[in-house]
Amino acid sequence: MPFSFTRLPSQPMDATGKAVLVNQAGEHIILRMSDVTRLITREAPLDPTLMERLHAGLFVTHNPRSSGVDLVAQSVRSKLSTLMSGTELHLFVATLRCDHSCPYCQVSRVSDDRTAYDMTIEDASAGLDIMFASPSKCLKLEVQGGEPLLNYPLVHELVRAARKRAREEGRPLECVVTTNLANITPEMCMFFRDHDVLLSTSIDGPSDLHNANRPRPGNDAFQRAVAGIELVRNICGVDSVSALPTTTRRSLGRVREIVDTYVGLGFSGVFLRPLSPFGFAVKTQSAIGYDTQDFIDHYLEGLDYCLELWKRGYQFREHYASLLLRRMLTPFDTGYVDLMSPAGAGSAVLVFNYDGDVYISDEARMLAETGEKLFRLGTIRGSTREHLLAKPQFAHWIRDSMNEAIPGCDWCAFRTWCGTDQVYHHATQGDIVGIRSLSSFCQRNMAVFNWLVQKLDADDDDSRILRAWGGLG
Repeated sequence: MPFSFTRLPSQPMDATGKAVLVNQAGEHIILRMSDVTRLITREAPLDPTLMERLHAGLFVTHNPRSSGVDLVAQSVRSKLSTLMSGTELHLFVATLRCDHSCPYCQVSRVSDDRTAYDMTIEDASAGLDIMFASPSKCLKLEVQGGEPLLNYPLVHELVRAARKRAREEGRPLECVVTTNLANITPEMCMFFRDHDVLLSTSIDGPSDLHNANRPRPGNDAFQRAVAGIELVRNICGVDSVSALPTTTRRSLGRVREIVDTYVGLGFSGVFLRPLSPFGFAVKTQSAIGYDTQDFIDHYLEGLDYCLELWKRGYQFREHYASLLLRRMLTPFDTGYVDLMSPAGAGSAVLVFNYDGDVYISDEARMLAETGEKLFRLGTIRGSTREHLLAKPQFAHWIRDSMNEAIPGCDWCAFRTWCGTDQVYHHATQGDIVGIRSLSSFCQRNMAVFNWLVQKLDADDDDSRILRAWGGLG
């Protein structure tokens, strides 16, 4: 049955080298190249035990009408199910105002006294109309900025109205506010607790690294963030706040310190993410950027350290690897937009900007801040969900983001597990498809997939831990 394969890095280039095979159901197996050749050419029989493994893994079938074909079809259907469910995630940019001046910020922040950059109640209400028109069974509202708590009256009204409407319609609703926590108060926390709102913040590492990456007046960004985390946990609950770091050049060589900071703050995991090549962040690349391989080395060292901590008894995981492992080891879709094909931008997420414009993703909104409004769908007021998504160019973006038909993705062994991002490739290569061999997005994912499959194949403590990260233990 259909599968793709690739030779694993650092393996001999002859027949004794190993390759990973991945089929359309997402099942994988590692074989020697000599066995791969025999399987493809059928010139010599394979070992019966190996044939049993290939049959059980849905790589071969003795009968085209067998149940194995149906199992592959069911798995593909399950992995693509979120694409048919309607837009779940809706981002509301409450304001561009911010009291931090992070050099990696993708938007042109404005000072915290310029209210002309706040979303209006009227636009927020119209955005809710569009959100609740989605056929998705579950909805997620995320409020971003700038620093959204600088426009707290709108955040308060938006969350209150969304919760009321969700109750009236009997629809599950998740609410998240992304904030630096520098301005949070006990009163805000009590409102968030009463309306079941989760908080998401940034912790870039130890105080010196965090304060250098995220400068603010007083040079106390880390201290305020930590105090905010403690306040939120005391009032809203331990699991009501999450955090993630952004990797800058200053972060390289300090991944263990970054992980230790998260351990010290009582988190159960970390999401090690690279710099984003969008919007105004591009202007600071020469000062804080790095090569793709630098990030890969940083990331893989972080994974090794997380595995080391788990073996010591502290169950700490890296969240991006956990998402990939869930795709690799289970038939379920993660719903993570960056791992969808066709791309989830627009179909799985919509962004309502502070000025009333609607974009297919947060990255598209960031591009627009530098004048590139290619991925703008229209305006909130006067639009319906159907009107926004009926744009002819939206259908083209979806069509051109199917990795089964993208040169470089079509033969990739990891295609089933991976996704596409047309906004990323437009920003970095000036083309929504892009050249995959030049794509940092592809280089990072391929390096991690190669690392994970070899770890999983070892059948040791690391393999068992990674399976637990993927939901199998």
